[in-house]
Amino acid sequence: MSNTVINQPAHSVMHTYQRFPLTIVKGKGSYVWNEKGDKFLDYTSGIATCNLGHVPETVHQKLSNQLNQLWHCSNLYEIPSQNELAALLTNNSCYDQVFFCNSGAEANEAAIKLAKKYAKDKGHPERTEIVTFHQSFHGRTGSTMAATGQEKIHQGFSPLTSGFRYLSYNDEASLEQVDNGTTTAVLLELIQGEGGVNKAEQAWVEKLSVICKEADILLMVDEVQTGIGRTGTLFAYEQYGIEPDVMTLAKGLGSGFPIGAMLAKEQVANTFQPGTHGSTFGGNPLSTSAGIATIETLLDEEILHQVKSNSNWLQDELEALRLKHEMIQDIRGLGFLIGLELTVEAATLIEAFREKGVLVLSAGTNVLRILPPLTTTKEELENFLQIFKEIITEAEGIAS
Repeated sequence: MSNTVINQPAHSVMHTYQRFPLTIVKGKGSYVWNEKGDKFLDYTSGIATCNLGHVPETVHQKLSNQLNQLWHCSNLYEIPSQNELAALLTNNSCYDQVFFCNSGAEANEAAIKLAKKYAKDKGHPERTEIVTFHQSFHGRTGSTMAATGQEKIHQGFSPLTSGFRYLSYNDEASLEQVDNGTTTAVLLELIQGEGGVNKAEQAWVEKLSVICKEADILLMVDEVQTGIGRTGTLFAYEQYGIEPDVMTLAKGLGSGFPIGAMLAKEQVANTFQPGTHGSTFGGNPLSTSAGIATIETLLDEEILHQVKSNSNWLQDELEALRLKHEMIQDIRGLGFLIGLELTVEAATLIEAFREKGVLVLSAGTNVLRILPPLTTTKEELENFLQIFKEIITEAEGIAS
């Protein structure tokens, strides 16, 4: 008898996700299909993960070749694709060394551990705190949940891991509280994706960077959602003219294949030595092959230029729409990480979009989050905009 199980009941999976009533079985480019063959324009990109669209050819070819050679070996041995991806990342950033893992939460866990040990290695045992910010999101492990500045994420899990202090985002007064003598690092999202698509202000970030440098406090940027071209440059920090000490990546790095990375400048990275941290699957041949193809594609083609051009056009069109419709209160974000603050719950519009064949997300109760693949076409953007105009007009008609 065959052991294959078809259409296994959903109750076999733990109920940790509030799923939409949609089963996705196929994806290509900017589109996905359900089991009935219905086609959807996917402007979630797997939550900023499928940055090159679904099943991009360059990544597919690289993975196919690797599948025929080697899937896994221990990190006790040299892994050529891991070395190659690390070189690609360091050669195209301000960093010197990379630690590979499997997810954004793991990358942030690694950064948290690195910051704690860095303080001890520098002779500052009193520096036991990491500053994060209200409305931030850094993951759902024990430490990254505690680092996250959202009470709803903390509920039911007390006592939380200690050592985190939350300050107000984009607030001048909060900068005066960064260096209190016990701070070893600041963990910062340059755009708070899950917290409402809140963009850090340029002057505020510059002042924060100066404070950290003067006090030898590590500035660590969480680019799990903003990295890998999402904002129009390979990494968002490039647009702020700063050089953080540590950066974390995941999501788009493997074009949907699980991989995370923590990058650091050499003097900081050196605090990790054999035995201080590790990962069984981190940086395995398959995930790093996907990462190589992803980064090479972004660097070799005109995708980043296209992101800047198309996202500027889209934001201009959305601003024109905002001026016509009171339901749209604000437009935030950078590149193809866009948030629209609404006067109604975003869930209402998300359902309307899905009924019209478009997938979008929320970022909090009243913020609609739009995450097109970086490779989306102008025609697809125009189609999305036309559907949005129909939905917002219909919604306001019902509200009135």
